Amino acid sequence: MILELTMRNIKVTIAYDGTNYHGFQEQRGTKLNTIQGVLEECLSALAKKPVQVIGAGRTDAGVHAGGQVINFMSDDWPVPVDRVTSALNSILPRDIVTLSAEEVPANFHARFSAVAKSYRYTIYNGKWHSPFMRLYSYHIPKLLDLPAMQKAASNLLGKHDFSAFRALGTPVRTTVRKLYQIQLTRSADLIYIDLLAEGFLYHMARMISGTLIRVGLGKITPDEVSDILASRDSHRGGPAAPARGLSLEKVYYPPALD
Repeated sequence: MILELTMRNIKVTIAYDGTNYHGFQEQRGTKLNTIQGVLEECLSALAKKPVQVIGAGRTDAGVHAGGQVINFMSDDWPVPVDRVTSALNSILPRDIVTLSAEEVPANFHARFSAVAKSYRYTIYNGKWHSPFMRLYSYHIPKLLDLPAMQKAASNLLGKHDFSAFRALGTPVRTTVRKLYQIQLTRSADLIYIDLLAEGFLYHMARMISGTLIRVGLGKITPDEVSDILASRDSHRGGPAAPARGLSLEKVYYPPALD
């Protein structure tokens, strides 16, 4: 009698402090510490054989996540799904935490099934940087002009070619993206830039944030942001704000958005 093993697809939502990692994506052939590398090592230990992880977003070195999503396939996964969270958290380092786990259809793909992602960029806009926020925000001591930044941000809403807000070097089929929401809010010394889009180009969130910071510092006007967008020239956008202020907040899947 031949037993057929059923391939299972497990979706896991995680949060992490990216400070000590060289980004999410495993860099094969190197000894660099990555989020994917740590996850695969821990999952493989539970499965007692190699497990490969697919991530929704390839966050850069130093970028954090409050709602990154991964999935992995296994034909004889030994841990009950309702115990994956506790099992993983028992062996993961303390700067990576599993938030939830569920079994999903075989065609689910953490990256390609996503319909939108949200990022938050955090600025510490006080005279002296908080020691508690130094790894999770970009310190700008000069008071930023938030209304000017909000006006500039409104020019980016909608479907556009965001070539001016991406780092070169990563080939993509199209540089057109739809930005659903961009909100800038202040809470005491903290300024948050929240972005929701169908997808992001390489460094897009950080370059948009860097451009809005230039507006807030009075280096460019809000109307110039429209010109930068229309130029499609990446030398005019940005510069990219530091990675430590950025966090991948949530990944959306159908029917999450209308």
